[in-house]
Amino acid sequence: MTPSGDTRYPPPGDLAALRETLVAASDPSKAPEMESYLKNQFPMLGVGSVPRRAAQKEFMAAKVSAGPDACVAAAHRLWAEPEREFQYVGCDLLRRVARRLPSSALGDVRELVATKSWWDTVDSLAKVVGTLVTSHPQRRSELDDWVVDDDMWVARAAILHQLSMKQDADPDLVFRYCEAQIGHSDFFIRKAIGWALRDLARSYPDEVWQFVDSHPDLSPLSVREATKHR
Repeated sequence: MTPSGDTRYPPPGDLAALRETLVAASDPSKAPEMESYLKNQFPMLGVGSVPRRAAQKEFMAAKVSAGPDACVAAAHRLWAEPEREFQYVGCDLLRRVARRLPSSALGDVRELVATKSWWDTVDSLAKVVGTLVTSHPQRRSELDDWVVDDDMWVARAAILHQLSMKQDADPDLVFRYCEAQIGHSDFFIRKAIGWALRDLARSYPDEVWQFVDSHPDLSPLSVREATKHR
């Protein structure tokens, strides 16, 4: 993913320093349980979220100061590291600068969504996607392709990208994206549909209940998630 010798990417020393601080903050005895939680798909150092955020501060500050392009480049490099904590640093970094990212970063975020994919990184990056298309509305229509992508994680990111937008959310868009994958059999898509509807219902309850009631083909999981606070 990261071209050898590409000067856009952080020098190895940056990552070496980050690794040193993460290892120092880790509890290796916790790594097996953390790996099991993610179905043993990714090796982990054993760093919880609180100590990780403390350990990554210097790295984050340096990248944020270097600008949004440097942050995108750093995220790619972090994705190439084997342990999952590095991808979490990348997610935090992109979320920190999401409002400053150029429109071209949407393609980079899609690549990260589709790489080493699982709900933990995809859901975090979905928030970056939401901020990006709000800042660059000319790119919003691209998510119409995301939501029907063969990669279900790309589709999940599109379904969830309006989470926490409250009154600024677009109910018609959320409904359209839910309909696009309403027949999907996978747990993570069905869960995403229900989650997107439940979040939207905080600001648009009547519209959501009408949508749920008029779509008997919604999976029981999606309905259960959508109506938790009905």
